[in-house]
Amino acid sequence: MSKEAELIVDGKSIKLPVIEGTEHEKALDIAALRAQSGYTTLDIGYKNTGATQSAITFLDGELGILHYRGYSIEQLAEKSDFLEVSYLLIFGELPTKAQYDEFAKEIAAEYTVPEAFKAIIKATPKDAHPMGVLSGLISMLTSFYPETTEENASPANVRKTIVKLLGKLPTLSAWLYKYSLGQEFVEPRKDLDYCSNFVNMMFSENGKAYSINPVMVDAINKLLILHADHEQNCSTSTVRIVGSAHASIPSSISAGISALWGPLHGGANQAVIEMLEAIQNDGGDTKKFLAKAKDKNDTFRLMGFGHRVYKNFDPRAKIIKIACDEILKNLNVNDPVLAIAKGLEEEALSDQYFVDRKLYPNVDFYSGIIYKALGLKAEFFTVMFALGRLPGWTAQWKEMRESGEPIGRPRQIYIGKVDRQYVDINNR
Repeated sequence: MSKEAELIVDGKSIKLPVIEGTEHEKALDIAALRAQSGYTTLDIGYKNTGATQSAITFLDGELGILHYRGYSIEQLAEKSDFLEVSYLLIFGELPTKAQYDEFAKEIAAEYTVPEAFKAIIKATPKDAHPMGVLSGLISMLTSFYPETTEENASPANVRKTIVKLLGKLPTLSAWLYKYSLGQEFVEPRKDLDYCSNFVNMMFSENGKAYSINPVMVDAINKLLILHADHEQNCSTSTVRIVGSAHASIPSSISAGISALWGPLHGGANQAVIEMLEAIQNDGGDTKKFLAKAKDKNDTFRLMGFGHRVYKNFDPRAKIIKIACDEILKNLNVNDPVLAIAKGLEEEALSDQYFVDRKLYPNVDFYSGIIYKALGLKAEFFTVMFALGRLPGWTAQWKEMRESGEPIGRPRQIYIGKVDRQYVDINNR
């Protein structure tokens, strides 16, 4: 027998079905509440509202658990690669060898971007934030590829569109980076695997010999896996609600990129580096800034420590810390900002204030350090985040449409003025 909760409103008993997920999450189904009682619910920011039922990602912030399709992030980061994880998220199962090879081949065939995009990129200011430009470029794909529009959203075309996005986003991202540096675009190479091709486009220069560093490739591969999906966060919810209006996949992903651009979401690792640079400019005294972070009357915030969802530890941080240490050792980077980061990490991990409050370094802290060590400009950190999150966004769009979910339409509680009488403009 299904469980029910009883809500008494104005003396009337309302029965609300109890929903339980496969990981034993419990929820009250309030879909019929307004029809039965005239009441709606208020949950500003949707912090305790389930907008959908999803089989893609599970996380438990209290226990520090993150699973993709039932597989732990620890297993996937250790044993898998980004394309395999992408296939898992999008299609629900790990691919066979044949399926993986075909998927990789399809994506490699989509590395090439129309020449017109070079002119479009060169028409933008070099100092424009790449996330704004990238959002526009992705939305513009529908103009060059009509099969990606909503009118052509058959299952076969949905797959082709997802593959197209996975193939072209690295190229567009790398070209934006090269343009910001005043360097020539590097063409994609189909003979390289996904991450190696991206590294080559980002860091090689046309006409110059370049040796792809496997430690760098491995670190980027792990970062992309760790960022591939994260349940119903701001950008993912944006993709789903835009897609619920039957907007195309590129249009929905463009909206997701814009949401991710926000400094409270995808800009967190950039904020880490900006904080470290501020500490350096102040003299580099990490103890001073740890004290400021503990002072409730001080406005200083220690960026990259703790997490809105994970109340214990961020499981992704444990994985990427190892890659971070390997990158710093392998590249032998002599950067005072990174030295401050390592010092801050060591001191915070041994400071009882932070230990008691479980304010451990999170994935944004370590990813910011890695990108800084690779020499990336800070504004491109969020582009890397978008590159990793793409398979999750497309998987969520696909699941939402296949489930036949209705257009998203949140309610509100009106608190404005009422019954006002119009006054002619000459009498105001």
